[in-house]
Amino acid sequence: MLPKYILPLADPDAVLETVGGKGAALARLSRAGLPVPDGFHITTAAYRHFVADNELQPRILKILEGADIAQPASLENASRAIQELFTLAQVPNGIGKAIEQAYAHLPGVDLPVAVRSSATAEDLPELSFAGQQETFLNVCGIHAVHQAVKRCWASLWTGRAISYRMQHGIDQNAVALAVVVQSMVPAESAGILFTANPLTGRRDEIVINAAWGLGEAIVGGKVTPDTIIADKQSGGIKQVEVASKAVMTVRTEEGTEERVVPPNQQKVQVLDEAKVAELVRLANQIEAHYGIPQDIEWCQADDVLYIVQSRPITALPVEVEMPELLAPTHWKLPKGAYMAMRNNIVELMADPLTPLFSTLGRSAINKSLNRLLAQFFGRPGMMPEEIIITVNGYAYYNGSLKATQIVRILLGSVGIMKRMFHGAIEHWIDDSRPRYLATVERWQSSRWQELSATKIIDGAGELAEASIDAYGALLSGVIPAAWISEALFTFIYKTFIKRRSDPPAPVYLLGFDSTPIQADKSLYNLAESARTYPDLTAYLMAAPTTQIVSELIDEKTPAVVDEANWREWQGQFRGHLKQYGHTIYNLDFANAVPADNPIPLIETCKMYLSGRGANPAQRQETAAQQRAQATQAIESRLRGLRLKWFQKYLAIAQRYAPLREDGLADIGFGYPLLRQMLHVVGTQFARAGLINQPDDIFWLQQDEVELAAARLERGEALSSMSSTIQDRKALWQAQSNLTPPLSIPNLKPQRAARKGKTY
Repeated sequence: MLPKYILPLADPDAVLETVGGKGAALARLSRAGLPVPDGFHITTAAYRHFVADNELQPRILKILEGADIAQPASLENASRAIQELFTLAQVPNGIGKAIEQAYAHLPGVDLPVAVRSSATAEDLPELSFAGQQETFLNVCGIHAVHQAVKRCWASLWTGRAISYRMQHGIDQNAVALAVVVQSMVPAESAGILFTANPLTGRRDEIVINAAWGLGEAIVGGKVTPDTIIADKQSGGIKQVEVASKAVMTVRTEEGTEERVVPPNQQKVQVLDEAKVAELVRLANQIEAHYGIPQDIEWCQADDVLYIVQSRPITALPVEVEMPELLAPTHWKLPKGAYMAMRNNIVELMADPLTPLFSTLGRSAINKSLNRLLAQFFGRPGMMPEEIIITVNGYAYYNGSLKATQIVRILLGSVGIMKRMFHGAIEHWIDDSRPRYLATVERWQSSRWQELSATKIIDGAGELAEASIDAYGALLSGVIPAAWISEALFTFIYKTFIKRRSDPPAPVYLLGFDSTPIQADKSLYNLAESARTYPDLTAYLMAAPTTQIVSELIDEKTPAVVDEANWREWQGQFRGHLKQYGHTIYNLDFANAVPADNPIPLIETCKMYLSGRGANPAQRQETAAQQRAQATQAIESRLRGLRLKWFQKYLAIAQRYAPLREDGLADIGFGYPLLRQMLHVVGTQFARAGLINQPDDIFWLQQDEVELAAARLERGEALSSMSSTIQDRKALWQAQSNLTPPLSIPNLKPQRAARKGKTY
């Protein structure tokens, strides 16, 4: 029987051996009736015939004789030589005609297609081949398809793939590659979906990432997507974090490219409730088909959802069982308050507050804000004493002003604005930031571990207050100055300067070497450093992330890694944590920071090692070049007043934009130490039987912590609060299922994100 070079996408013979891991997964999804883009497989038999017909294998093996796993340069040299062999080789007539016929049967003339590599050892449970082979998007015409197929075949012999097979004892003579050709979905949006929460392990939640354009922007780490947590059973939205999506990957005549997202779309939620519910339905169907939680890639075009890949989730945390509680249904303000809003500082408190932060942390915030506002207004008592309040566990900005307060603010508004913006940069750089860092460094250099529990709690409170003082300084000058200057530049540019062919305004504010970019580059460099040691690379790619973190923390050297290599990389990783491990996205100090939970960082390193992430230094350089070219083009065209306006307002916006990013990155500087302090006290409480584990301290209230610390110092016994803590965790979980209204009273009614919610 003649070998089959082509198989329809859903063909029963499309299994791992014939079409590789990616192809087999797509075939299975298609046979299950899921919305998979149509296409066909070019089987491993076609690859083997191509190699044999061109007598490539003996030459490949000869080249590999000079490849040494301990010398990465030799692997890359071997790869380049093999790639050249594939480039010069000819596709046999039988295979070429079979591909041409299959391509012609797809609907349309010169139909754009995605051409994806699919390795025979890909996606095996014990090995990870992800990212080692190529994918080509928006390929049009049979000649371009033939070239893309050859490049996919050649990608079986990248330096990384050769090294990985050597490390795992895979016979280089036995490997083969299949190719999947699918209709190219002109995706307006795309993303990744997890049928279980990859951070908490909850199997009743689905986590969706979504961004504009093709999914490569997310997979390549080029854009921060929206994150949606949905209820697995109902499909209702439980939580949404809408990201500012600056770039997207789009189709072009030559292939694909990155473009700036239109300003009116950057902060718009990608998926509405109906599409989330539809995605959840598809996800449940896929998980039921496979029987285990799945990592799914999806896209959307013309209001139709498509599934383009599904694989098992790796390293899913163990789910913690908690009692079920009904979520509150009414949003009632505390006594004395008549208006509350979720804006300003509350934007960094997206979730319900944990009990300790709701008391100790919120107390620090209110003290700090009262001091700050007294400076702005020139007198105390101009705002409610409790500026940040809570409703159903969520933080709200208390706008309940008395008539006399409103009159005083209006009469003093000019002076207030002058005090707020005068010397904003100097106030942050010369005063607030140094004072915050000095407070943290003073506690770090002290022998605080020898203090009593009460004194340590006082220290934690001081650190919390110092962090809010710093954030308040940013809110009072740098952040609004950045926002206003960006808005003003955008207005001037769009109204008086921009032509239709000119880039959008955000292009002129991208590409600066801000702290978040520096942190991303540091992670990428960590991955590149690991790549120089094949044994370390193989271990990081194969071992569970939780195991890697444990060995990094516990001074263990993995048995399969050279100790010197491990120690060097461990030192580099710790250096990254020391410099960037304080990054926070939520003011609630119950949330771990990278310094004490580096799992996301290791996952990012794995992504870079697998080849799925773009080099952030190159991304920044590209953005900086685009900014410089766009600026030069405008300045060469303008004259007179318009040129002065452009240069003046651009300079102001470019001055504040990077400073805002740097400042926000510093807010969590004291959080690693603050959490360490509370963990030490929590350890004492756990030993005394008050709580089950040290982190349960975050589920106690400030007065309970202070009372327990005082009793502990007096040598008194402590009664267990485990049952109370469990109830509080259940209440927090129920509250987290709510979507809090942006204001109370709810001046703009919004639809409930989940059936049964009322406002």
